[in-house]
Amino acid sequence: MRQVKVAAVQMRCTAKTGENIARAEQLAREGAARGAQIILLPELLETPYFCQKQKPEYYKYAAEPEKNQAVQRFREVARELGAVIPVSFYEKKHNALFNSVAVIDADGTVLGIYRKSHIPDGPGYQEKFYFSPGDTGFRVWPTRHGRIGVGICWDQWFPEAARVMALMGAEILLYPTAIGSEPMDRSVDSRDHWQACMLGHAAANLIPAAAANRVGIEKMEDSEITFYGSSFIAGPHGQKLAEAGREEETVLTAEFDLDRLEAERTEWGVFRDRRPELYKRLTTYDGDASC
Repeated sequence: MRQVKVAAVQMRCTAKTGENIARAEQLAREGAARGAQIILLPELLETPYFCQKQKPEYYKYAAEPEKNQAVQRFREVARELGAVIPVSFYEKKHNALFNSVAVIDADGTVLGIYRKSHIPDGPGYQEKFYFSPGDTGFRVWPTRHGRIGVGICWDQWFPEAARVMALMGAEILLYPTAIGSEPMDRSVDSRDHWQACMLGHAAANLIPAAAANRVGIEKMEDSEITFYGSSFIAGPHGQKLAEAGREEETVLTAEFDLDRLEAERTEWGVFRDRRPELYKRLTTYDGDASC
């Protein structure tokens, strides 16, 4: 029996990087005090969500992982707490910029980097201005507390990403997130749709999934996003085991028996009965396998 407790941190982010890191650390410690061994933080937690507008001055936020404040601080925190902590950050590598996660194991070692594969581009979420498409591919990390797959925000809308990580042996899916209202249409509320997509990933793959979002209103000139929180942890049948509200900073936890879940996946046969040779159209844009 391999018991693991997962925590998802929900927080607001200000213009002060040091304060954001300190608040994230405080909430991470709260999760560890409740027994969490894997602690998920929100997307790009060091700053406000600067992608609302195309502003070249925000390129300055990008840094190599060795120089990034959050990555380096949470290496120390992970080592002290004995917890796995994936950290979302704005990565610079030579002339390329990425929306990335450094996967920090429970001894403080950076196991590697995942770079966001799906980059959104629309009103309020103009990420293509700031990030190149990730080139790492989807990855699964053998941490002290289980094999984790990590996607970043927009990645969570794509079932292919979740299935690939499941096929690679992921036992838990983690999604750091920054999602909220639509600046051009305040009547749109994507929360339920957003959650439903990830509940489906959990159910289809019989794997727990967690999402950690930010909260609060963030304004940039004529653009404004209300980040709606609603972070959650889903069980392997697509059920919500823990869920946050829309406004509060909080820490969610849920516990899983990874050995029991592995046995359940085998018994259900959803991986045994797959037909990969019939799925070639998934590798095309237009569904035409003849091209």
